[in-house]
Amino acid sequence: MYRELVINAIGPEIRVALLEDGTIVELYVERSDESNISGNIYKGRVQRVLPGMQAAFVNIGLNQAAFIYVDDVIDGREKGYLEHVYLSNKEEEDEASLQPEEPVSDKEVSKPKSKLSIEALLSEGQEVLVQVARSPIGSKGARLTSYISIPGRFLVLMPTVDHIGISRRIADEEERLRLKDLVLSLRTQPFGYIVRTAGEGLTEEKILKEMEFLVNLWSDIQETFKTASSPALLHQELTVTLRCVRDLLTHDADKVTIDSVAVHKSVLSFIQKFMPRLIGSVSQYEGPEPIFDVYNLEGEIGRALKKKVWLKCGGYIIIEITEALIAIDVNTGRYVGKHNFEETILKTNLESVKEIAYQIRLRNLGGIIIIDFIDMERKSNQEKVYNSMVEALKKDKSKTNVLPISDIGLVQMTRKRVVKSLNRMLCESCFYCDGEGMLLSKQTICNNIYREILRLSQDVQGEKISLRVHPEIADLLLGEANDIIISLEKHLQRQVVIYPVVEFHIEEFNIIEVYLE
Repeated sequence: MYRELVINAIGPEIRVALLEDGTIVELYVERSDESNISGNIYKGRVQRVLPGMQAAFVNIGLNQAAFIYVDDVIDGREKGYLEHVYLSNKEEEDEASLQPEEPVSDKEVSKPKSKLSIEALLSEGQEVLVQVARSPIGSKGARLTSYISIPGRFLVLMPTVDHIGISRRIADEEERLRLKDLVLSLRTQPFGYIVRTAGEGLTEEKILKEMEFLVNLWSDIQETFKTASSPALLHQELTVTLRCVRDLLTHDADKVTIDSVAVHKSVLSFIQKFMPRLIGSVSQYEGPEPIFDVYNLEGEIGRALKKKVWLKCGGYIIIEITEALIAIDVNTGRYVGKHNFEETILKTNLESVKEIAYQIRLRNLGGIIIIDFIDMERKSNQEKVYNSMVEALKKDKSKTNVLPISDIGLVQMTRKRVVKSLNRMLCESCFYCDGEGMLLSKQTICNNIYREILRLSQDVQGEKISLRVHPEIADLLLGEANDIIISLEKHLQRQVVIYPVVEFHIEEFNIIEVYLE
């Protein structure tokens, strides 16, 4: 499979697309006004402790307060912080710090319950060293952790835990043991480390060099924490461009194409310093057309923002994003099949599996996801669809957990959410329908107008009633729904004069009494 990174950095935002055989599968967007802050390290000040939620709000200098849960707070009274059991499921923590690098861990580590309450660990006004585990999403503030992880090119330093992990993508067991023993022998302090995929085959000299670099960086962060006034940014993650180059170029991409001269130079400088052997993989696009148009990416991005996605067979899926979860519904649509109904359903479900996995990855959907496949009678067909779903999600770097199809035909799954979904990044609530996604029908609006005029009839003393409405409603009231106006005039013994107002919302209307001289 040929993979390529296409970077569009000309304009007010930077967009990085990962292509697999010419098809966009991942999109990263960074804007100057709202960059992804996941991985940034701050000196924060506790604003409020919430015993009922076992969490606290922390001011890290953003418009919205960040929050930290009790299990994400290190007990500073524990010896060196290092006797504390590791914070969380390692795959979740690594994903938060290494996005979009793959999860890296030797095994699952259960997240322990904190022995102490939040009020015993934090107090209002206290200054804390924290890292953003998840950027702000919608109305939710950034999620913080005091378990720091600092990613490098080959290693991830975890100064608050004593844990050595190896990327799961390094499959050779002998190499895994070699790397683990090497890291253990080279470290001078009981810091935790994870060897990233790019570290496979690494020499002792390179590992030692990167360990020294990361340890010095951590020392600088600690020194800055002592002198800086809170809130303060102590360490900033790389830009989306350099982050994608660092994490994707070695194993997930064979080539990088960039349209900006300045960004091309910065990437070359970064690669020359950290990955000199890959310098030939970077090229600058100099064509007259926008780079995303040349690769036909704009259409796929636009398709990824729509609710309905058509399948090749004629069926379609509907993706509904809510605050609490994401619902995906599978429908046969225009597909009628060739043989029997069960076969038609199975084919539609199997085709939808590939599209769903693709859309989840491209749209960066996270949290709880419920998939309503078309009901299948045969248990064997249900297992085929479930196994196909699990297989299709293996390409996804974000951690997913899929449960078997339930008795009512639903698949429940979760996907780690670290940054905003594509929909939240590129869209906002409709100012016209106020995010409802539905408008009152024209007939309903006419009926509401009728009832409102009757309701106000006791107070309306003028000889006429002036009704100002949207032009489409005016056309309906003067045409098909004219019986409403006739009924009102007969009941009130007054004339109702209709005025169309182009600027009105379609649901908006204004009733005014008119006095004649």
